[in-house]
Amino acid sequence: MKYTELNIQTHRENPANARTPGAALFVRAGYISHSGELLELGRRAIQRARRAYEALAGTHGASYDTARSYFTRLDLEPFYSRESQEIFLPQETGETELVTCVGCGYVSSRELARTRKTPCSSEATLPAEKVVTPECPTIAALAAFMGIPQEKTAKALMFTRLSDSQFVFVVIRGDMTLSEAKLKKHIGDFRLASEAEIIAHGAVPGYASPIGVHDTLVLVDDLILQSPNLVAGANEHGFHLKNVNAPRDFTPDLVADLTLAAVTDPCPECGYKLDGGNAIRLSTGSQIHFDALLPALVEQFHDDKGLTLPASAAPFDVYLMHVPGKTLDTLSAAEKLYQQITESGLEVLFDNRDERAGVKFNDADLIGCPVRITVGERALQNGMVEVKRRSGGDVELVAISEILNHLKA
Repeated sequence: MKYTELNIQTHRENPANARTPGAALFVRAGYISHSGELLELGRRAIQRARRAYEALAGTHGASYDTARSYFTRLDLEPFYSRESQEIFLPQETGETELVTCVGCGYVSSRELARTRKTPCSSEATLPAEKVVTPECPTIAALAAFMGIPQEKTAKALMFTRLSDSQFVFVVIRGDMTLSEAKLKKHIGDFRLASEAEIIAHGAVPGYASPIGVHDTLVLVDDLILQSPNLVAGANEHGFHLKNVNAPRDFTPDLVADLTLAAVTDPCPECGYKLDGGNAIRLSTGSQIHFDALLPALVEQFHDDKGLTLPASAAPFDVYLMHVPGKTLDTLSAAEKLYQQITESGLEVLFDNRDERAGVKFNDADLIGCPVRITVGERALQNGMVEVKRRSGGDVELVAISEILNHLKA
């Protein structure tokens, strides 16, 4: 396509709100707007990346392993989670929290990660006992009042399932945090239960437990069954129950891993301390997240002049430009070369603007097509053009008659 037929706007200055050098170049190269809207070059890059994956999947089948092969071909070195069939690229600006183990290679998003949970010390179960706990509607206040660690309490969390309005009661240990992603895997989409809904099912906000509730789906974190004699709500304002034990005092409908992993928790596979960081989620199963892939590529593939994207994720295969001559019509020669390369099946961005050579060279570097071809008077006098790889190397002089063979090679 011709430059003048496209809505391309490059910028000489970095945007003020860019978080990284890569993000700044993403805007400067005209792939996205200052407000983050995907522009024509960005849309073309995603389309080409998608086509490359679809071609690979068409040959080998769409699968997690095909996705792995695809990212290998892009020269990326992501983290692979066999457990969740997800692929992540570590990146400080990524929105996904990742946990990894250097001991055995375990990888997972933090929201779904497993860990080796530590049960409370073994002790005989004791009879339940109702105790007065004034002004103790939170785990922190309750533990302080009772003089016990938070791990000796049971935390109550109540939700309403969206699909059927089922009231859901979740119990986790007081020192743990619920993983909403894990809960969603078991019950589907949900929202917080209202105070009226909580009361209607026999619970008391701030002093709730599953003991005595009705018409309720009760889910319990697996660690609760290994934690004897917990302090839980009595479903009466200002009162709690000591020595609550499951399943003696209430019967769960489901026992599962429901809590959020913490960095430094023991790895579930080898027990080594987990490490954490941020990442971009590139794919789930065979589904590539192309909206996340392009920004991830930009962060890795750039230099101080602009983008250096892999061929399958660049908006065009070739950036063709002409430098006006004094005695030769370089524009006409470039037009003929444009037609020739386009008819060969390669996608060409033909910079046919009436601009200074310096502007064109700068834009070619910014946009980052894999190959730049320059039609200039000096080389053209000898039937040649200048060819340069964007990712590095010297300028080569190639005969126009050999340009297609050179590009294929």
